Order: sequence, then C-alpha cells, then structure tokens
Amino acid sequence: MRAAVYQGANQPLTIERIDDPRPKVGEVVIAVARAGICGSDLHMAEYGFAPAGTIFGHEFAGTVVECGAEVHGWAVGDRVTALPLHVCSQCDACAEGLPGLCRSGVFTGTSLLAQGAYAQYVVARAAMLQRLPAGVGFDEGAMVEPLAVAHHAVAMADLGAADDVLVIGAGPIGVAVALFARLAGARSVVVSERFADRRALALAVGASAAIDPGTGPVAAAFSALAGRAPPVIFECVGAPGLIQQCIDLAGIRGRVVVAGACFQDDAIKPITGLAKEVSLRFSQCYTERDFEAVIGAIAAGRADPEPLHTRTIGFDELPVAFDALRRPSADCKILIDPAA
Repeated sequence: MRAAVYQGANQPLTIERIDDPRPKVGEVVIAVARAGICGSDLHMAEYGFAPAGTIFGHEFAGTVVECGAEVHGWAVGDRVTALPLHVCSQCDACAEGLPGLCRSGVFTGTSLLAQGAYAQYVVARAAMLQRLPAGVGFDEGAMVEPLAVAHHAVAMADLGAADDVLVIGAGPIGVAVALFARLAGARSVVVSERFADRRALALAVGASAAIDPGTGPVAAAFSALAGRAPPVIFECVGAPGLIQQCIDLAGIRGRVVVAGACFQDDAIKPITGLAKEVSLRFSQCYTERDFEAVIGAIAAGRADPEPLHTRTIGFDELPVAFDALRRPSADCKILIDPAA
C-alpha cells in the first residue's frame, strides 16, 4: 500500500510503498476513505515525539476489508470510523469506560506498533469501531474523532443555560467546542481567534460572536459582549502561557477546561486562580459515548461539521500541505483521500 511516512523531527513526510497491514486477534483492517490531519500530528513531527517510520493519522473513516479472529458483529463492507485506541481493557481507566486514559494504551498513528491512517489501510480494534449510519459520509466520519474531543471537553464543563462561554482558538477543536457549547445550551459562545477566516468558521457553526485578540484586550471585548468576565473558558490552542491567560480572564469561580495539547513545559501563577477559586480541568481524548453522541448529532442534522472541512488532498500534495500547517494558516480541517 501507499503511505506517508514520518522521517524525523522537522523532516518532510515521504510517500512510500509498504506492506499492507494484517489484523491480529480482535482487529480489523479498514480501507481508508478519508483521514484528517490533526494538530497533535504536527506537534509530534515538530518535537520528535514519534519514532522515524511512524505513519501518522488517528482521524479516519472507511470500509472494513478484513476481519481478524474473534471479531464479532462486524463484516467486510461495513462503513466505519473508530476510536484510535489500542488498550488493555483491564486497568481502572478501561473499567470506568475511559479508554483514552488507559495506562498502557497506544494511540493509532503515534507508534510503530500502531501505525496510522495516512495510508490506504489502517488497523483498528474491533471493540473500538463505530458504525457510520446512512446519511453520514466518509468526510463527516473522518471528522468524528476531533468532534468527539470537543464533545468530551464541553461535557467536562457542566454547562448551564446561564453560562457565557469563551473559546480560545478557532482551529478544528475550538470551532467544534463552539458548536457543542451552543448545543449544550450555553447562553452565549464567544470565540477568540486572530484569523478572520477561522472566526467566520466559528460563527458558521453557531458561535454568537468572534473577536480578534490582536485588536485589543480579550477581557474587555468579552465583557462588552456578555456583560461580565467569562464563567467558562475553553483553551483550544495548546501554546505555553495560555493556561495562565485563561486563569487571568476567568470570572469568580470560573471554570477553565484545557483541550489544547501543549507539548512544552509551561508555568502558571496559582495565586491568581486561588484568589478567584478558579477550577482548572484537563480534557484528554473521549469515550465511546462521545463518538456515539457525535455520530448521532450528525445523522440527525443537529451538528454539521462541513464548515470545518477546508479541503481534501491526495498523497502527492500531503508532504507540502503538512509542512505548511506548521505555520499559522487559515486552513481548518484538511482531509486526505488516499485514492486521489
């Protein structure tokens, strides 16, 4: 099969032909119809958090083409996406239905032991598969994973109808957080984003307002719109300094949910949060229920991920497009079509 292979920190991906994967016990092979480029892939490439030879890609949808032994309830031809997790199913996290927190779990596309979906085929645990119903296409299916990240983060905020929300960053996760925060009943959702195209995306999925942090203080802009400091803030960028900024911005007993993946050391001033009794929560990954809820919302027409989808590319375009995403860009979600 053809695949895009990581060669090392700050090196371009290379398109190579490698052996097709074979399923182990309890696994299936999926012919990838679409795969998404994620910011965490970019971080791994930049900081060398994956070994050379890794195939990235944990956002995908496609068709089952082979089932390993002890796979039940799935068949060749099924249209699916999957939680990109290879877990032990025995630890306390797995027992509590939190596979993303499995102590020995491996994420698809981060290890030579669990190669990802920047390829024509990818292996998934049958226990992690999610069926795509009629009306949910492969484009939407490949965006279920980042939408599930946002759905999980919003659930952790315990939003109420009186809450005004501030979202920092309008990348794919920030835009999806804005979408699900409105669906969860927040009174208003304000998104802070420097790029005009991304602010427009946030408004397209239901944000009540979008502000440019480069034109003035975010605190003043939010207060002018909501009449108070934000009671709920989602950090959806993952850059050093932003957690402290969120603590500074939060109102009395404000709730800060960190969904951005920062791969660097960071520092905060605890006294700032202490003075306001700010709650700080980190949102990692998702559960099977998050995937089910997202797929159901798409199928029912309550959630439309299409505004997030910037463009679709083939393997020939992938190395250049991937490298370009390391720099500030108006692109939101780029999908890969292995057949293009």
